[in-house]
Amino acid sequence: MNLFEYFLDEEQFSMQDATNLVKNIKKMNVNNESIRARVYEGVDRGIFQKITRGVYKVTRQLEDSESTCLLINGDGRDLSMIKDKSIDGIITDHPYDLQKALTGGNRKFATFELFRYESKDFKEKQRVLKNGAFLVEFLPEESQVNYEYLYEIKKMAQESGLKYFAKVSWVKGNFVANTGRKAKNSEDVMIFSNGEPRNLKLDAKKNLAIAKENNLEVTGKSSYEIKDMLQEHNLEVAYMKGTNGMLPTAFNHQPKNVKDKIMEAEKPVELIEEIIEYISKPYETLLDQFAGSGNFVIACHNKSRNSIAIEKDNAMFQKMKNNIEENLGVTFDEMEYE
Repeated sequence: MNLFEYFLDEEQFSMQDATNLVKNIKKMNVNNESIRARVYEGVDRGIFQKITRGVYKVTRQLEDSESTCLLINGDGRDLSMIKDKSIDGIITDHPYDLQKALTGGNRKFATFELFRYESKDFKEKQRVLKNGAFLVEFLPEESQVNYEYLYEIKKMAQESGLKYFAKVSWVKGNFVANTGRKAKNSEDVMIFSNGEPRNLKLDAKKNLAIAKENNLEVTGKSSYEIKDMLQEHNLEVAYMKGTNGMLPTAFNHQPKNVKDKIMEAEKPVELIEEIIEYISKPYETLLDQFAGSGNFVIACHNKSRNSIAIEKDNAMFQKMKNNIEENLGVTFDEMEYE
């Protein structure tokens, strides 16, 4: 946004100009790699045009390239309104029906409608996902009351054509839940791919070879710096199957205090942002079938992704809409259809 507005009326700008704007004029604490990435992102979207090495110009209005958001007050298990192979990734947390795991003493932790996945749910996910796209499911840590259901989920996913990719824990900072047989402070982030995973991981070996073939100085350069060099010289950047970088041993993000949450199962925006960057590219379209608080939409906006968010409960849908409008300073156009 800053780059677009600042250089809109200029004939051209250099990477050095962009760096000076961000660091010295806007006083933003951003590293050079991130600034270069934003410029390349703009080139990919057609907002900027590369004139020569390290020199660019603004080519089109920002309104044509903003990320978009669609909120649907409906059943997230019904994806009939979404076309086949049109979604670049799904990140969702279904309200699973495991009553013994959702109560403790005289307390009840779930006040929303609960259900258990069926085979048809995963067939629909597989239908709308593009080939190779990732499905990310938030699931409870395995316990004596849910281990059979978690196994069923993996089998249903596999039978629908989805492939198991990885499991990463979400560690909830210093939060600890003292319920059940053991104290808990994590959930599982289960990742599947629709068939063979898409190519998002840098092929460091191949990129190094391309750089050397073109006499580029690569001594001491990281794989990401070599990628930048290849792009600056209009050379091909090679990718291989997998997420954008190796997944971490755990995602570590502190959840909100209970009193500040919009709903019980709310996920931190920062957590979703991190996952988004691993499984997708800017301006791709991501889906959350059970959107709850709407933090998924905020994360997508922050990371320049298009989003579709579905929430069934009418009261929660309004809370979600309010949360997004307040955080992003937007107002949604509303329409009804049958």
